[in-house]
Amino acid sequence: MLSCKNTTTPDSTVGSSAEAPAAGQANVVDDESMKDVVKIAVGSPDHTTLVAALQQADLVNSLANAGPFTVFAPTNAAFDKLPAGTVDGLMKPDKKTDLQDILQYHVTTSALKTSFFKDGMTLGMVNGGNISFQVKDGKIMINNSATIVASVPASNGIVHVIDAVLLPPAK
Repeated sequence: MLSCKNTTTPDSTVGSSAEAPAAGQANVVDDESMKDVVKIAVGSPDHTTLVAALQQADLVNSLANAGPFTVFAPTNAAFDKLPAGTVDGLMKPDKKTDLQDILQYHVTTSALKTSFFKDGMTLGMVNGGNISFQVKDGKIMINNSATIVASVPASNGIVHVIDAVLLPPAK
C-alpha cells in the first residue's frame, strides 16, 4: 500500500545553532572531477608556501569558485628567493592586506593558455595591477623576472607554475 503521509522524522539538527558553518567551495569533496586551481596547488609538494599564504589571506574559497582563473603559481623555491623574513612577515595578521595584494597580483579572471601570451603584452590582474610578458627563445617571462615552467589545466581555469614571486609595483 502507498501512502501520501510523511512517516519520516525530520533531522532535528538541520538548521539548529549546533550546525557547523558552511566551509565554502574549497571544502567540497569531489575525487572524480578535474581539480580546481586550489586543489592543484594543495596537491603539489612544490606549492606548500603558496597554499599557506592563500589560507592566511582568506583567498582559498575565492579561487575554488567557478572562475575562470589564470593563476601564476610561484613554487616554494620562488618564495625562498625573497629576502629573508619576507614570507614570515607577510604571514602575520597585520599584513593580511599586503599578502592579499601580492597573491591577487598572481591571478587574472580568464583561463589563458601559454599560446595567448605575446612579447610586450600586458595583462590586468585581480589586484588592479598589470603584468607584462616577454617571450625569448620560446620561454615566457613575466615582468622580466618569472618564467613559466609548467602549465596545468584546472576545472576552473589554468595554473601556470612560475619560478619567481611577482611583486606588485608600489601604489
